[in-house]
Amino acid sequence: MSDRTAKQGLVVRVRDSLEEVIAQQWNACVDAGEPFQEYEFLRALETSGSVGEGTGWLPSYVTLERENELVGALPLYVKLDSYGEYIFDWAWADAYRRANVAYYPKAVTAIPFTPATGRRILVAPDVSYETAADLLVGAALDVAKQANLSGLHFLFTSEQEMQFLAARGFLSRLTYQFHWMNRGYSSFGDFAGDLRSSKRKNILKERRRVAEADVHVRVVDGDDITTDHLRVLWRFYMDTIGRKWSYAYLTQEFFERLAEEYRERLVLVLAERDGEIVAGTLNVRKGTNLYGRYWGCSADVPGLHFECCYYRLIDYAIANGIELFEAGAQGEHKFLRGFVTRPTYSAHWLAHQGGREAIKRFLDEERGQTLQTIAHYNGLSPLKYLRSGGDPAADSTGYAGD
Repeated sequence: MSDRTAKQGLVVRVRDSLEEVIAQQWNACVDAGEPFQEYEFLRALETSGSVGEGTGWLPSYVTLERENELVGALPLYVKLDSYGEYIFDWAWADAYRRANVAYYPKAVTAIPFTPATGRRILVAPDVSYETAADLLVGAALDVAKQANLSGLHFLFTSEQEMQFLAARGFLSRLTYQFHWMNRGYSSFGDFAGDLRSSKRKNILKERRRVAEADVHVRVVDGDDITTDHLRVLWRFYMDTIGRKWSYAYLTQEFFERLAEEYRERLVLVLAERDGEIVAGTLNVRKGTNLYGRYWGCSADVPGLHFECCYYRLIDYAIANGIELFEAGAQGEHKFLRGFVTRPTYSAHWLAHQGGREAIKRFLDEERGQTLQTIAHYNGLSPLKYLRSGGDPAADSTGYAGD
């Protein structure tokens, strides 16, 4: 831990662990609908070995304190690669390599392995946001400069936060995801009625196929979740990793810690056959927001992926007053099933002037293409109100309407 600066009684510190941070003080700075910034989630990543030495994610949390009480923070990580970020900058790294300029290590303010939008600069309600955010961002920049890092990147920020950073010299990047939005639906059939008839029939057919299969799908949340449930989902996670020839970022201990310390945020969808769990998803809820995270299975049942990852969670969202369901990164299959194409944001500071100018030109061109893509998808949406020119931001209290 090291002290960086002080202003108006506020002291900025940089820590390599959350061990000495008081969980209640950290969580008091987190927004009502943002579960992944919470102390228990970040600490589980740390203590389970999912981040830290040897993982490519080295914690360097920036905290803001007033009279030894934490009143602001941002989760900062020194990165040795770009894995687990989902705002893809591999082309930037390759351009740096060809120019014989080091792109790694770099710094990111993000939630590891979690492509979910949220406010990255955490500030307590009774502290000036602008004052606190300036101190936190300034300290993060100091970390990057003093360690000779290539840049500082804020990933999946809110639009308001992206604008705050742009006003302070960061480059803005626009990407997109597919989100489900609750327009006050009373049932799944009510939602299906918002879709064009051909897509509505396809979705209802997919659901019937699962209902007629020899599987029982149920939602488990809160105190009904057990460590055994999470162990099964970890095995599914590892199986999915193996089939995709991918890399397992998360450890079994991380899943078990979620069951022990984060159970109240979890929503599991489990599919059972003959008393055995054969498929499932791990999802996270806070307030009126729901986030899909991990899927896996040990049995091949037509339509079961869509039932567990989307339809059963839409049922849950409607029944529980969820307004926004983010089902994860990428996936045109979401768009075809009534998810709205919405902008996502990031902000980037590059130390190398030539690299900064080249990336700015790229981002300016990419932004126009991304806006066209978002408009194109929504113009072809199976959601009738979008095809007729409805505004996706107007039907949500989420970040895109800020």
